[in-house]
Order: sequence, then C-alpha cells, then structure tokens
Amino acid sequence: MRILHTMLRVGNLERSLDFYCRVMGMSLLRRSDFPGGRFTLAFVGYGPESETAVLELTHNWDTEAYQVGDAFGHVAIGVEDIYGLCKEIQEKGGNVSRPPGPMKHGGSVIAFVVDPDGYKVELIQRA
Repeated sequence: MRILHTMLRVGNLERSLDFYCRVMGMSLLRRSDFPGGRFTLAFVGYGPESETAVLELTHNWDTEAYQVGDAFGHVAIGVEDIYGLCKEIQEKGGNVSRPPGPMKHGGSVIAFVVDPDGYKVELIQRA
C-alpha cells in the first residue's frame, strides 16, 4: 500500500495551479472537468502518480473560498536547498510565512509557505 494523493479544495483553480506549478515547481499531471457536478480536478506533483504521492486540487465551480479549519495542519515537502528555494519562492511572489531555520525543539531545518487558499506547506531540508 502507499498514499496516492491528498485533496485540497481551492477557490480559484488557475491561481492555485500557478502557485503549485510556477512557484513551487510541480507539474500539472492531469486535469478533468465534470460539468454535471460543476467541478474540476487537477493533479499536481513532482513525479508521475505511479511513483509518488501527488496533490489533487478540487475546484467546485460555485465556491470561491473555503475556511481551512483548525484540524488541517500542513503538506510537507522534502527539499535539497531550503534557503535557495525560499528565496526563489519569494522572488516568484510566494508567501514564506516562516523563514528557513532550525525547529524550535529539534534539529531539522524547516520553513513554511502559505498557498493562495491559506493552506500551509512545510519545507524540510533533506540531509
């Protein structure tokens, strides 16, 4: 067994695709419109769905915004150069809400980015 994807509801699909693809460097893997249900699914990630977990961005056509809620934490991404990536993200207009640095109660170097819908993305420096 393996995790296939995590679904996030987004208010503006094009804005979210721009963030995840242009700012975060993911690729759009597939996109499907469902006119009968008035929604679109877009799958993005760093590799093929057959090999890695991806994000499913769900856009319900009649909903412009969602409350993130207090149960959701974050999506985590392992990165090679957290300092360089955070600089690139900021240069592309992304919101680095917690600059890279050591965890308060641990040794990992982390940073947080916030997507256009308010979802947190944790970046973790890989050893």
